[in-house]
Amino acid sequence: MTQTQTPLRVVTINGSYSSPSKTGAIIDLVTETLADHFPIVTTVLNLSDLRHDYALALTPEDATETAQAAFRAVENADLIVAGSPVFKGSYSGLFKHFFDLLDTYALANKPVFLVATGGSERHALVIEHALRPLFGFLQAHVAPVGIYATAGDFDGTLILNPEVYARTQTAVADLLPLLRQYTVEAEPKVLAQP
Repeated sequence: MTQTQTPLRVVTINGSYSSPSKTGAIIDLVTETLADHFPIVTTVLNLSDLRHDYALALTPEDATETAQAAFRAVENADLIVAGSPVFKGSYSGLFKHFFDLLDTYALANKPVFLVATGGSERHALVIEHALRPLFGFLQAHVAPVGIYATAGDFDGTLILNPEVYARTQTAVADLLPLLRQYTVEAEPKVLAQP
């Protein structure tokens, strides 16, 4: 008997204030690359669309049911792809506040890909100096390779730079062994005949 694959439950979180966005384009590239390896089911969270549901909440209970459903989707995901544009050297406020409202252990040991976009290479270390510490605090299993792209890597939201594609392939390849455990169902047991 052969093992079967269950879909990988992927939640993407885009901290951009606009939609469509360059950050969203990189997040989509990650999910497309994942889909080359696994069957996936994707829940897309554009925080600009959810802002009225949680931005003024001081606790998760203050958020609307729509936002609380988004929190549950993150908690139940097998994998998170989280991205933000750079604002004043860090992630967006919408992005941070969303994670402030999640349960402290919602991402513990959960695989996470980090994505960021910025105006220039000056912000290339935002993944290492802002995003990675945040997800380290949340005890997530962060992919070793993050994906950063600048405005010059795009035409609108079309990714032009082949290095972005190569870096995405590397990032996904690094987590493939870990992700396989979420998609492979055990072989069905055959009961012994009496």
